[in-house]
Amino acid sequence: MSDHILIIDFGSQVTQLIARRVREAGVYCEIVPFQKAEEVFRDFAPRAVILSGGPASVHEADTPRVPGIVFESGLPLLGICYGEQAICGQLGGQVEPSGEREFGRAFVDVKKDCALFDGVWAPGERHQVWMSHGDKISAIPDGFDVVATSDNAPFAAIADEERRIYGVQFHPEVMHTPDGAKLLANFARNIAGCSGDWTMAHFHTEAVAKIRAQVGKGKVICGLSGGVDSAVAAVLIHEAIGDQLTCIFVDHGLMRLNEGDEVVSMFRGSYNIPLVHVEAGERFIGALEGVDDPEKKRKIIGGLFIDVFDEEAGKLGGADFLAQGTLYPDVIESVSFTGGPSVTIKSHHNVGGLPERMNLKLVEPLRELFKDEVRILGQELGLPDKFVGRHPFPGPGLAIRIPGAITRDKLETLRKADAIYLDEIRKSGLYDAIWQAFAVLLPVRSVGVMGDARTYESVCALRAVNSSDGMTADYYGFDHEFLSRTATRIINEVKGINRVVYDITSKPPGTIEWE
Repeated sequence: MSDHILIIDFGSQVTQLIARRVREAGVYCEIVPFQKAEEVFRDFAPRAVILSGGPASVHEADTPRVPGIVFESGLPLLGICYGEQAICGQLGGQVEPSGEREFGRAFVDVKKDCALFDGVWAPGERHQVWMSHGDKISAIPDGFDVVATSDNAPFAAIADEERRIYGVQFHPEVMHTPDGAKLLANFARNIAGCSGDWTMAHFHTEAVAKIRAQVGKGKVICGLSGGVDSAVAAVLIHEAIGDQLTCIFVDHGLMRLNEGDEVVSMFRGSYNIPLVHVEAGERFIGALEGVDDPEKKRKIIGGLFIDVFDEEAGKLGGADFLAQGTLYPDVIESVSFTGGPSVTIKSHHNVGGLPERMNLKLVEPLRELFKDEVRILGQELGLPDKFVGRHPFPGPGLAIRIPGAITRDKLETLRKADAIYLDEIRKSGLYDAIWQAFAVLLPVRSVGVMGDARTYESVCALRAVNSSDGMTADYYGFDHEFLSRTATRIINEVKGINRVVYDITSKPPGTIEWE
């Protein structure tokens, strides 16, 4: 494995972004919850350690601490927000409650040069950062220098160059700190001395070898959801073990227009991967009849998905392994603070557990990757760009894009509206510039006039967001001409809709996905 860095998670909602920035610098890294940090540290043998932020207060008893072995190792160490405060609190400094909480955009004044700032910031300069803290450092440990300050944080950045320990009160991982990625790259490449040679080609080669070693001569079944993650996992596993893999595609009837046919055509035609296509739409739609609570919908879909999958797996005469398209954010979510691995069928977003009766071991070749890294791997594997670049789609599908009870007519109406919306986006050359776009059939009806007749029909909402990381996002700013053209097409071509609105809500930090 290439040089790597360990990130200790103290509960920050944006810890994943630290890992993203480090990997963007060509350095492999993994996140571990603080409770397991000492154990993982010994096995992982990192070149350096990064401490994340978190909601706790260092000055209170029984709050998270940095394992002593990290300080004793002499490895380069970077503390971010709570991580900086933990360094100070454990090495002889002082942290106390602050009278003024600092949250949002702030500016730091660079006081001294240090290796963390090398080539990025210089003394006398002022730079924008993002702050989020309620406590303050009132004294720093011996050996540290103040290298940057802000109006509310006199110890906004500190450094002990001799021990290669650095702390920043701000968050370099978020895009609101414009130079943050460069600072993290400085730490990973220059301070930690990592070579920066981690690429998807390296991952591809290592993953194939790992799959072969894990599976041996065993049989693997893979649950395809129709999405990018499970498809990439299936193609990667098939490359490793060939026909020892069989895919089961449970088509629940809640997918976008023609999506099920596209999945079947690609796997049977282009890859010749053994595929069982289960057309279970009637069964799912029947189970959802009259259900309007979105969480109940999820649970029904997840439970039924597992039942159908289990039935089909039994018809295959048994298997040894279950393959899933579990991604790194799913792994982090499942272990952070609560502990314990995820045992859910991820393609349906944790709506149901894997029954013990299936007695299958998991193969999760993507569990070390983020969403856009999976797309890069998909390209490396030769999957069509149109498929790899598809916008994320929730496992429960259109069921949660129809608030209220599901009917076949509503599904057909939404499919047509959604297809027109995406068609207009593609025609405008905007599809790849948008993180995710979709239509929602709202549970309200509107009075309108079409021609010489009054109508009383449904309202369709359009949603589109931009994101650089899938963690935070803002609405996409379509021009009026695009929205007018798209709304006109939907109203004219989709029976049952007489009004179209555009949703401009932003995605808050810390949520994992758009529905």
